[in-house]
Amino acid sequence: MAVFPSTAAAQAAGRTGRRTRKATGRGPGRTQRSAYLFIAPIALGFLVFYLWPLLQTFYFSFTSFGVFGGNTWVGGENYQRVVQDVTVGRALLNTLVYMAMGLVTLPVAIVLADLMNRPGLRGVSVYRALYFLPFITLPTAVGLVWNWLYNGDFGMVNEALSVIGVDGRYWVSDPSTAVYAIGTVMVWSQVGYYLIIFIAGIKAIPRDYYEAAQLDGAGPVRRFFRITLPLLSPSIFFASVICVINSLQQFDLIYVMMSPVNPALGSTQSIVTLFYKWAFEENSQGGAAALAFLLMLLIAGLTYLQFRFQKRWVHYA
Repeated sequence: MAVFPSTAAAQAAGRTGRRTRKATGRGPGRTQRSAYLFIAPIALGFLVFYLWPLLQTFYFSFTSFGVFGGNTWVGGENYQRVVQDVTVGRALLNTLVYMAMGLVTLPVAIVLADLMNRPGLRGVSVYRALYFLPFITLPTAVGLVWNWLYNGDFGMVNEALSVIGVDGRYWVSDPSTAVYAIGTVMVWSQVGYYLIIFIAGIKAIPRDYYEAAQLDGAGPVRRFFRITLPLLSPSIFFASVICVINSLQQFDLIYVMMSPVNPALGSTQSIVTLFYKWAFEENSQGGAAALAFLLMLLIAGLTYLQFRFQKRWVHYA
């Protein structure tokens, strides 16, 4: 029976491969073991620092801790408290306000990034450094400085408003303005981070598109809405996901700037600061665990919705 050369070559290659695997001991099984060894540190870190704390939090949310330690099973009492407590609803509303004001950072950063990518602009690196500096500054320092700026008696904000004939107020102590005052500081401190992301995204857009649109008579505004925004949508989607997650977990800036004048009103209380209050001030670790677990579900739900609807407005080139 005749054997075609290609078949003979394949048989020879198979025999060579088997001899090589026997000689070196590098079969498919060993390759898989090597792959598992490479991913083992990451998998171990995920199990120890993420999955196990998540399972512990879920279990603790059904227990009550004693003053001197030890926990007892209480079922759904902690979740019942979360649903019925008025301060939780107020904290949730404040958290959503912080999130909405955090999302305001994105259009501000997009406009600034577009302006900084204009040809012929001098000192761009200086502007980038100045905008990015608040982001790398400690939130505690930022909160203390802005508390001084917001001071109702001698703060610079009221001094600046008095120049144009506007009466100042106690921005952080007044429940009607405290949330928005803190949210403004969040926008100011976070805009530099998203500015860097959008500058990189705009630089990745081919300049040919802008030149062709300019030849067709499109002005700067039209080019911004017809070229920049659609092609920048992947970066906007990424930044929006990060912004929502960070805003919902904001703690240190809010905690530093919270006014002790009206603590019972909860005018600036967020879910995370309320978690801190329950866990470390009221010794209600079980209720705090239930609060933290519900916050995790809120973040997961909003992130899922963002990924669910991103196909309608995100355009990948």
